Amino acid sequence: MATSLQHHEEPRVPRPDVALAASLFDALRDATEDGEGVTRESYGPGENAAHMIVRDAAAAAGLETDVDPAGNLYMTLAGRDRSAPRILIGSHLDSVRCGGNYDGAAGVLAGLAAVSSLFQAGHVPDQDITVMGIRAEESMWFSANYIGSRAALGLLAPDELTTVRRTDSGRTIAEHMHDCGLDSEAVTVQTPYLRPDAIAAYYEIHIEQGPAMESEGIPVGIVSGIRGNFRCREASCAGEYGHCGTVPRALRRDSVAAVAELVSRTDDLWATLEEEGQDLAVTFGVISTDDVHSAASKVAGDVRFTIDVRSRSAETLAAVREQLDATIAEIEERRGVRIDLGPCSETAPADMDLGLRKRLLRSASELDIPVLEMPSGAGHDALVFAGCGVPAAMLFIRNAHGSHNPREAMEMEDFAKASSILTASLMAAGS
Repeated sequence: MATSLQHHEEPRVPRPDVALAASLFDALRDATEDGEGVTRESYGPGENAAHMIVRDAAAAAGLETDVDPAGNLYMTLAGRDRSAPRILIGSHLDSVRCGGNYDGAAGVLAGLAAVSSLFQAGHVPDQDITVMGIRAEESMWFSANYIGSRAALGLLAPDELTTVRRTDSGRTIAEHMHDCGLDSEAVTVQTPYLRPDAIAAYYEIHIEQGPAMESEGIPVGIVSGIRGNFRCREASCAGEYGHCGTVPRALRRDSVAAVAELVSRTDDLWATLEEEGQDLAVTFGVISTDDVHSAASKVAGDVRFTIDVRSRSAETLAAVREQLDATIAEIEERRGVRIDLGPCSETAPADMDLGLRKRLLRSASELDIPVLEMPSGAGHDALVFAGCGVPAAMLFIRNAHGSHNPREAMEMEDFAKASSILTASLMAAGS
């Protein structure tokens, strides 16, 4: 009588549905192109179109879909235990003005490619796996960070909805939500859609926004941590206008000279801290005089500027802010000007979960995909989830020419590799 040996076989990891993702990248580009790149403005027509395209595709692929009061989109593969903490895969679908087609969207479509392949393979996970299309991540539209993810977690203050205005329209978050058919009051009145204790893990995939992976020739990165920051988007310096030829240097209250000194001294501080081995990045992204009152023959009386300070260390951020305030006080006294940083938003740094990082590393090794472990200099929604105690992890996809511009150059082959690592990690989380 013949006998057969029974042994345990690991379930085969299905290939992510890259064809679905490729078709959606094309659809997103076609719907939101602006003549140079793409524009998917937060709580505007471009972002709305992107959410509709992705939601329809998810429903057609057999996933459950839902939208929370803030407009975040959820696309779910049901698990065996619907009450168990879910696995969340998130990224944003808005873009900067004249941006690229991959920033943000690559993460949502990688999640869909992975989860759709699991559904097609008949895989039923232990718990729900949800792909989240997050609203309003790009802070160029509103002077507030991570609006969609914070709203989903109940972290958005009620006054932000009615006081924070979009930079192009001058209208509030609440007004733009209403334009999208959303109930802004429900965002802060109703129970938060997401509870940290109901999320087993949060994964986010994003194109790399710098040159490290391109220069190393490595297709996928595993993020070790995300820099925190403080941003002052409405800073100003008030001095006094005067004739350039008649006001001597000692009597000038020159706002341009004051801001220039602030920039120079802050850059010197950055260099000193960098020499000491501290992680830091400082950017004065906008500096402008008044269009109406400034002239080539005038001492400038008013300057508007922005400052963005980032670091992996909360202590470094605090030290830079303290030194910045001290430098401003010195410049004000000596130059007779008034420098006001205005409202400044702050986000704490976050380390990515070690257990999830090890899982991603194992999946990459099993798939023979080379990876680079690296920090993220830019902010991402993963930082919000990690800050709430949710185990969070990120993958970067190699991308030439940086991000936030029409020349973003992610290759679909690299996208497929990152999506494969994600799919294998989801399988490893429970079958």
